[in-house]
Amino acid sequence: MLDRTPFALLDPAGDFPTRHIGTDDVERAAMLAVLGVADLDALMDAIVPEKIRLRSPLALADARSEPQVVARLREIAAENRVATSLIGMGYTGTVTPPVVLRNILENPAWYTAY
Repeated sequence: MLDRTPFALLDPAGDFPTRHIGTDDVERAAMLAVLGVADLDALMDAIVPEKIRLRSPLALADARSEPQVVARLREIAAENRVATSLIGMGYTGTVTPPVVLRNILENPAWYTAY
């Protein structure tokens, strides 16, 4: 059970950021132990080439609450333009060679892993 004070429950961001940000200290320590490294810096040194490594912290905005994120996503989605799909138009009467039908379109290896 999570140990929270009543005031923490009133946080407008709630549990939303922690569900999307990543591991806590205990999970992180277990992961690092399995990987055999002392800390996250040692892990990054081992896996990220120095040429592409950013050493300064990212300038990130404060965490948002779930309703704020949903509202922003709705704003972004409202900018989409609904268009008419023309998939398949103009291909009437086209002959697909049997070799393509059998080896590409009818081959179950293209649409199933079984």
